[in-house]
Amino acid sequence: MESNNQNFQFKTNINCSGCVTKVTPFLTDKTGINHWEVDVASRDKVLTVKTDGISEQEVIEIVEKSGFKIEPLKS
Repeated sequence: MESNNQNFQFKTNINCSGCVTKVTPFLTDKTGINHWEVDVASRDKVLTVKTDGISEQEVIEIVEKSGFKIEPLKS
């Protein structure tokens, strides 16, 4: 069986534990997200998402729906 596991990184404005709490139900309840974390200490508030079968665009839509800004992190 082929796996669609991918890691995506995004620049966000999720900048405190309260913001993380607000976005948590959106990301945790989404089928296809295995793990996620936000580095609130980083300048770009980097959100790292390990997915299984959902696209970068779907992650962006989920975070925008929760009220935050998000854009793909250019490496």
